[in-house]
Amino acid sequence: MAKTLFILNDAPYGNERSYNALRLAGALAKRDGEQVRIFLMGDGAFCGKANHKVPQGYYNIELMLRSVAKRNGEIAVCGTCMDARGIAEAELTEGARRGTLEQVTDWTVWADKVLVV
Repeated sequence: MAKTLFILNDAPYGNERSYNALRLAGALAKRDGEQVRIFLMGDGAFCGKANHKVPQGYYNIELMLRSVAKRNGEIAVCGTCMDARGIAEAELTEGARRGTLEQVTDWTVWADKVLVV
């Protein structure tokens, strides 16, 4: 079983780094024998907020994260980063939870591959 950890540092919109990382995470999560974990840090914490409102036809990071979670992917958001940005745990999207540096450290040891975006 292949295990991949994605660490996203960028905001959900403004550039396409988080979008492209989640495209890959979603594609991996669909495959048999693949385990995917996503850790959101820095401005990437905003990716984990619920209720994104985007223009029609524009990609929606929240829906992309939820799709990975529905395929047994795990999603955590850095608690320190959440606090610094005023994001409450109740504001996180379905499938995401508050995380810690210790958790991402454990996930890094767990992973066969770590992609930092």
